[in-house]
Amino acid sequence: MTDFTGQVVLITGAGRGLGLAYAECIGRAGAKVYIQDIGADSNGKGENPEVAEHAAQLLRAKGLDIHAIAGFIGSRNGCHQLVSSVLNKCDRLDAIVHNAGWVAYQPVTELTEDEFDTMMAVTAKAPLWLAQAAWSAMKAAHYGRIVMTTSCRALFPEYAQQGLASYAAAKMAVTGLVNTLAYEGAQHGILVNAVSPVAKTRMWGVTGEPDELYPADVAPGVAFLASDKCHSTGWILRAANGQFHATKAAEADNVNYPRDLHAVHASTLREVAGNWHNIAVLNREPR
Repeated sequence: MTDFTGQVVLITGAGRGLGLAYAECIGRAGAKVYIQDIGADSNGKGENPEVAEHAAQLLRAKGLDIHAIAGFIGSRNGCHQLVSSVLNKCDRLDAIVHNAGWVAYQPVTELTEDEFDTMMAVTAKAPLWLAQAAWSAMKAAHYGRIVMTTSCRALFPEYAQQGLASYAAAKMAVTGLVNTLAYEGAQHGILVNAVSPVAKTRMWGVTGEPDELYPADVAPGVAFLASDKCHSTGWILRAANGQFHATKAAEADNVNYPRDLHAVHASTLREVAGNWHNIAVLNREPR
């Protein structure tokens, strides 16, 4: 079993659902876990500090070293203050799991700039600001694990849904963050990955106990990414129903980017149109 003894882990959105399952799994492995949860409703609105406190009490009753910590992650300053609070308490932060978020269904014709910006702030900006705030401490320790959250609703066209423009844009932005921060962090022992989880929670419209797709079945994968047993970086871990598959985008063979894409040559619109059946392929074979 992975041993988190002596380690400190911060998990956002950990008062309920997936985040709570992550906190329990990592806590059972010996970590001191700080759970942040603003206590918003399923639409991302409102605040209720009792949500995080109740979750911490529930897990402490099971003998785990779990603590609620107040913090607003909708701004850069809020994320930095949250990380600073943990560092001031413990003088270390070994892993961050950014789980906080929600699903907002808004037809493209009704989506407002404020709604889009709010989704981006919590889903895409927050993991960047949290990583930024912890970077120096993790760099000094030459160790860190950062786990972000994306979604197959954004990654794969097969699973796109109407009304998820802001949600999908924010979740797709996370993959770019993972690629870049994984590259920047590798030399310092900071590994950055993302999870694409599926579980029946409030985001699914489930208010009671789920009948399948349990959050606890996702938690071991996230615990692994947050642990010292993980030596991989830049991956997206698809996790659902107790099953896991890690994936990442990969360049085709023989490409010399950007001058030779090892692809179809075309110099006019007509040539592009005439060769589209050869250009638009999912799995390219060598020319």
